[in-house]
This record gives sequence, C-alpha cells and structure tokens, in this order.
Amino acid sequence: MQPEERQKRIEDYLQKVEFASLEELAEQVEASVSTVRRDLGVLETSGNIRRTHGGARLVNPRTDEFVFNARDTHQLPEKEAIGRLCAELILPGQTVIIDAGTTAYHVARYIEPKKPQIITNSLPVANQFSSATLVETIVTGGVLYPRLGVLVGPLAVETLSHMHADVAVMGAGGITSEGVFNSHALLIEIQRAMMRAAQKVIFCLDHTKLGRRTVARLCGLDEVGVLVTDADADREVITSFRDAGVEVHQPVREAAAVAP
Repeated sequence: MQPEERQKRIEDYLQKVEFASLEELAEQVEASVSTVRRDLGVLETSGNIRRTHGGARLVNPRTDEFVFNARDTHQLPEKEAIGRLCAELILPGQTVIIDAGTTAYHVARYIEPKKPQIITNSLPVANQFSSATLVETIVTGGVLYPRLGVLVGPLAVETLSHMHADVAVMGAGGITSEGVFNSHALLIEIQRAMMRAAQKVIFCLDHTKLGRRTVARLCGLDEVGVLVTDADADREVITSFRDAGVEVHQPVREAAAVAP
C-alpha cells in the first residue's frame, strides 16, 4: 500500500472513531506501528490530526456523536431507570469502578447514599462526587479527551492494574449473542483493565443497545456478570441472554392508568 493511500485510510478511520491507538491504526492499514507513527507525522501537518501519547485523535470531529452531553440526552428516561436499579445492586461501603459511559454516569447519580469508594476515568462521574464528603473518589490518570470527558491510554490502564474493586459498572456500544461491543479500541483497552480489577461486572445498557454490534468486541457473554437494562428491552432477547447464563435485571414497567 502506498503512503498516500495508507494515510487516507488512517484519516478516514479517525473520522469515524475520533481517536485511536497506534496499534489499532496499524491493524486497520496492515502496517507496522513505526510506519503508522511516520504517517501520523505527515497527517499532523494538515492540522486535522493530532498525535497523542500512544495514538492520535481528530482535531475537528464532524459530528457530536462522541460529545458526552449530547450522548447523555439519548434515551434519558431509560438511563435514569437503569441508574436507579443498578444502584440498588451495590452494597453499602463497596468499592465501585464506574466507567465513562453516559448510562454508568446515571448509576453514579444514585449511588452516593451507599457511601462507596469510587474509582473512575470519567470526569463527569468525578465531578458528581466532588462535594460528596462521604464518598472517596479515585480518578485514574491518562490522556484526556475533553469531548468525551474520559481519561484513556497506558497510564489509565496502569493505574487500574494496581486497583481492586468489588464491582465494575460498565457501559458499551452493544451486546449480542457474540458478546459485548464498544465503539473504540482505546475504550476497550481500559474497560478490560476495569473488568480485571473487579470481582463483579455489571453492564448497564438501554434497550437500543441489545442485539447491536459496534466496531470492537470487548468480551464474551461468559464475562458478563450482570446486565441491567430498561423495561422496553425485547423479551426474547432478554431470554436468550438469561439462557446464556447472564443475570438480567429490568425495572418493573408501571401499569398504565385506567380511565374511569
């Protein structure tokens, strides 16, 4: 593959995912990490790409798909219900890892009465507890992506390798019979570190994520301890997950009011 074609593929891929590790980009263009590093040096001169520690990011993304505040408005009632239900599964005083997904953020909003110890790579989650005197919050290091409000990269993964938690509360891009998927390899790397650090893993996914695959596979269903979803999740899909050994929790749907 010629350098120009390879660099075009790299830029096109970053347009889709916004940021990526060197290893991820090397896999996409079937080249060595050192070659990709040189290509990024060329692309950076255009002003569209910026190199980071261990990867690269898009300077001006085309959409707001990855903006935390914009994503948090999607399926908001469902996320609220999932957040409340998941918080009920957390025992008082437990150490809880909360990842940077918007649904996991809603768990953080309801968990404070349990007086947990929190470990997170999410700035919105950390900010949620910034004035909570009864909650100890540990924030991982790493490379900050402001649009996501998330810390990623080798330093964040290294921090989690020294941590132990009772529970990890995770989001994802989708879940199917093949396993759990997310939108990005950099998110996958840190989520795997979170899962390794926790005794129990809870995935919080609204019904639009069920049966959906995204770019990168995070894990198989055998690594999903608990799935918390909303009342609109398809019954057959839920049954298939339960048959695969996944513990599934849903809020009870409120009965519609009957007119007199």
